[in-house]
Amino acid sequence: MSSFDDREKSFEKKFAHDEELQFKISARKNKYLGQWVSQILGYDQEKEKEYIQAVIKADFEEAGDEDVFRKIKGDLKNHNISDEEIREKMNEFNEKAKSEFK
Repeated sequence: MSSFDDREKSFEKKFAHDEELQFKISARKNKYLGQWVSQILGYDQEKEKEYIQAVIKADFEEAGDEDVFRKIKGDLKNHNISDEEIREKMNEFNEKAKSEFK
């Protein structure tokens, strides 16, 4: 039974590690998205920091990226940025964040 318990604990540790890593990647991606949108909106450094926090906070509304997408889309509604461009940036920044944690 000891080897089974050891294996179970190992799987639990891996799961916890993977979840923590995914959280860090998502937070970093949202930071990059916040910076990108802040540049488009012409925010100064202080306003950019606040906006980044708002994007990160928006990600806690529901599972997945749709909550962040809706926030960004709403904030950029007067800037002629397409849904496709937003999603491309989301994918681009997700890949960038992943590469930074490997």
